[in-house]
Amino acid sequence: MIELKDVHKYFGDLHVLKGINLKVSNGEKVVIIGPSGSGKSTLIRCMNLLEKPSKGKVIIDDTDITLPKAPVTKIRQSVAMVFQQFNLYPHKTVLENLTLAPVLIKKVPKKEAEESGMAYLERVGLKDKANVYPAQLSGGQQQRVAIARALNMKPEIILFDEPTSALDPEMIQEVLDVMIDLASGGITMVAVTHEMGFARRVADRVIFVDKGSILEEGSPEHFFTNPTNERTKMFLSRIVH
Repeated sequence: MIELKDVHKYFGDLHVLKGINLKVSNGEKVVIIGPSGSGKSTLIRCMNLLEKPSKGKVIIDDTDITLPKAPVTKIRQSVAMVFQQFNLYPHKTVLENLTLAPVLIKKVPKKEAEESGMAYLERVGLKDKANVYPAQLSGGQQQRVAIARALNMKPEIILFDEPTSALDPEMIQEVLDVMIDLASGGITMVAVTHEMGFARRVADRVIFVDKGSILEEGSPEHFFTNPTNERTKMFLSRIVH
């Protein structure tokens, strides 16, 4: 479903990703963890070419999207992304935020986009907020709307870039609960997160990134109980109590 081959990324002289090789299978749930500044957000942003690799290939569903004439816009329709910041349009209602992309980009009839949008709002527990504006919602509610918006594009893959890091502590769980529910379905999911409980519960595979390289990967059980890399052990000793 997703394959990164020898992906490097430079920002000027800064070598942020150093030869990343990674495969994510159809339906797999992969959680990427690591210290701040390790390159994990850049890594996930390379998966839909929000960041273009300086070198290497990104292959989505057998299509190399780093090629000059690759159908990047079309591929992005099947790869949804949820960011740290909610990026909702403040002048549009919750439901309008959900229907905009399906109608404009996928040419879905407005009524159909509204019906599926309402279904996804119900799934994230916000059906009663369809006609309010984002400013009237809490941060946790806005992030749940952002997830519903991503789902309303009917993606095959959903990427999460630290979706709870901008939230107050008491709002984090409501977003994680939605992500846990989502993970129980067949969708392919890659999440960059600091939420270790989520990684333990949801991940098929946990990947540890530090200084632009993948240092360790394995099942949550391996990762949290028997990591082999010394840097991984040090990182976990500081954050898992």
